[in-house]
Amino acid sequence: MSDLQELYQSVILDHNRKPRNFGPLSGATGSAEGKNPLCGDQVEVAVRLDGDVLQDVKFTGHGCAISKASASLMTAAVQGKSLADVDVLFEKFHALVTGRMPEAEITKDSLGQLIVFSSVSRFPIRVKCASLAWHTLKAAIASDAPVAPVSTE
Repeated sequence: MSDLQELYQSVILDHNRKPRNFGPLSGATGSAEGKNPLCGDQVEVAVRLDGDVLQDVKFTGHGCAISKASASLMTAAVQGKSLADVDVLFEKFHALVTGRMPEAEITKDSLGQLIVFSSVSRFPIRVKCASLAWHTLKAAIASDAPVAPVSTE
């Protein structure tokens, strides 16, 4: 395993063991549940919007290391961003994990710590694990009340 892959793996394991922004969000303006029946991942994402800015975001749930780390890194990456910036980051992340991002664009400048998921596209079953929290975030932003679960089926 290369040094870079080991670093990425250690970041994922750290966010799995000590997830950031984990817990309920008081004063949430929207929330959604997400489920990945193939892996058993379950996540609830709650958001607090102030106009078009994502002021706060938290998640609860359980799942595999990739799913939990993705939710943790996602909350850190999107907090305080405009909804337009969140959409751009969602598209970049989705392109990364599905293998559609050109290799020249896979940079820390473009993705920040989310770059640790760059090898997920080589494991198609893990794409759903990595993207579940992101799809759930989109549903939470679009909701003004809890909505039906998002599923990766």
